[in-house]
Amino acid sequence: MWNNTRATKLLRIKYPIIQGPFGGGFSSAGLTATVSNCGGMGSFGLNAYNAEEILKINKDIKAVTDQPYALNLWVPLQNDPIEQYTSQAFERLRDAVRPYFDELGLDVPEYPEYEENTFEDQIEAILQAKPPVMSFIFGIPSKEIIHELKQNKTTIIITATTPEEALQAEAAGADLVVASGAAAGGHRASFLNPGVRESLLDTATLVEETLKNIKIPIIAAGGLSDGDAIYKVMKLGASAVQLGTAFLATDESNATDVHKRKLLSEERLKTTLTKIYSGRLARAVANDFTEGLKHLEDDIIAPYPVQGKFLAPLRQAAIARQKWEYVAFWAGEPSSVLVHTSAEKLFHSLTERLAYLNSKDMAD
Repeated sequence: MWNNTRATKLLRIKYPIIQGPFGGGFSSAGLTATVSNCGGMGSFGLNAYNAEEILKINKDIKAVTDQPYALNLWVPLQNDPIEQYTSQAFERLRDAVRPYFDELGLDVPEYPEYEENTFEDQIEAILQAKPPVMSFIFGIPSKEIIHELKQNKTTIIITATTPEEALQAEAAGADLVVASGAAAGGHRASFLNPGVRESLLDTATLVEETLKNIKIPIIAAGGLSDGDAIYKVMKLGASAVQLGTAFLATDESNATDVHKRKLLSEERLKTTLTKIYSGRLARAVANDFTEGLKHLEDDIIAPYPVQGKFLAPLRQAAIARQKWEYVAFWAGEPSSVLVHTSAEKLFHSLTERLAYLNSKDMAD
């Protein structure tokens, strides 16, 4: 059967279709459960949540599905760029964005205070929750964490943006690797050379090159939104696929209505890679704000999470006044115009098309 792959066996799912995890509060238990109940695997991004919230989210998911699902965390970067960020760079940033604050009648903020959820506390909650699957981006957890997860019988997925990252993930004990191509929406999950634009590979090339390096199953991600695109990348050797933007556009996600309307545009999405919203390289819908500041050198933009905290007053005022050009609408570059508002209908459209293409291939 076309859907019987190494990935489906490892993940204990019927179909090799995974809903990508959304950070920043865009994930929902309802979406996660819908995809899992359809026979794929739903995911929930936890980077914005503390330990207590993680335990509640895990309980909420288990209340609506008894099928495998994945929780996702960001691994802290080994060399935190905040430590190298200078006051001179921040003053140049303030000068660059001043016209945008002026337009909304806002004072340009000083360096913001912030408090991050600690990865150690988040991991303690994960070990207590014992999810069926745990996925990571921006790095590889320690040997101790990987060992404890495996003691809990949790399957481990690590995201890679280069073949070299995939090789390190396999060596560290990952059960599967997500090969995230350049068209993927949201944050680029690079960790060997985080934020380096020159290392971007399209999904097909990344899958082919990664297959030369590793033996564990590969999950292809980036620019996949319809059965034809999924079929092609699985023919290259991907064992499963991960879709983000197409599921983000559905009613079940926690994206705002205006965000979903942009994703469901009748024209192809115009996106860009930018650090301006969060301080880390990410793909979002292009607009006047991203274009107007694209000349800024990367070392002027404040690192994550400082940049997002710094821009928070601008974002809040823009939302209140519906000046959407100042708001980040995370999006990939889908392989087709998005039309589905129901996660279940989207999922079934994918499996039906894949079944047809595979039966046609066998007949030929």
